[in-house]
Amino acid sequence: MHIQDIFKQHTPTFSFEFFPPKTDEAEDQLIQAVHELEELIPSFISVTYGAGGATRQRTHDLVLRIQRETSCDPIPHLTCIRHTEREISDILQRYAEAGISNILALGGDAPRDLVDYDRSRDRFRHAIDLVRYIKDFNETGVHPDPRGFGIGVAGFPEGHPSTPNRLLEIDYLKAKVDTGADYIVTQLFFDNHDFYDFRDRCRLAGIQVPIIAGIMPVTSSKGLMRMGELALGAHFPAKLLRAIARCHGDESYVRKVGVQWATEQCRDLLDNEVQGIHFYTLNRSTATREIYANLGVKNSKMLEKQS
Repeated sequence: MHIQDIFKQHTPTFSFEFFPPKTDEAEDQLIQAVHELEELIPSFISVTYGAGGATRQRTHDLVLRIQRETSCDPIPHLTCIRHTEREISDILQRYAEAGISNILALGGDAPRDLVDYDRSRDRFRHAIDLVRYIKDFNETGVHPDPRGFGIGVAGFPEGHPSTPNRLLEIDYLKAKVDTGADYIVTQLFFDNHDFYDFRDRCRLAGIQVPIIAGIMPVTSSKGLMRMGELALGAHFPAKLLRAIARCHGDESYVRKVGVQWATEQCRDLLDNEVQGIHFYTLNRSTATREIYANLGVKNSKMLEKQS
């Protein structure tokens, strides 16, 4: 279903993100997690791409498997890194033929194994270049939907790590929307005030597309450190860190604190007219299902506004 139709039918949206496993066995476990989350009736699920497109083939195969074996609507990530125009065209052609409705267009992370990687050599240097290319592809009429692919882009409530000038950052985001992006999904954050301020700044800049809030519950001390590495510049509120410190290293209680914190974030976001919540699941279903239970609901339908 095209993302524009998803937002018309589901307000707010609720979505889950997965990453492609490295083995067939792990992929089977992931599919099981997806089946478990089907009960929550997500608006869509997204599948990441990996640094430098390292998991590109598994991403493509997993997206099509999810579409084939589950009731979930998959949205694949697509990044600029290390791609030729022909490769991007072939990927879009394959997804269009399979009836995939939407793409999340990202700049992507540089490969960790190439310290001297020169991004200027890439055909697509920035996410806006990818958005523009997908928009042009939509005009070819190859996709079965006459609108072509719905296009999503990333937003950074706490600021993009490579753009310290926050005024320019919003200008760049506005340019992606003006080029053809249909919605924005944010990087994870732990303080809702950062999200609300980001949303307000977007609206002041004239960005009117839906903005989905990215939520990742802390489930371990190690996971907390990993989040700090993946989400460069992420702000970890002192209140959250104090709560984790009170666990004195007991990981079962760290997990309880993290899930409860994420639950309260979601409750507050819903009370403040969020247009969507996107759960970064780390390929597990338990924490997300616990958040739903804490909110007192069985599935996403119960959280949607009644028209």
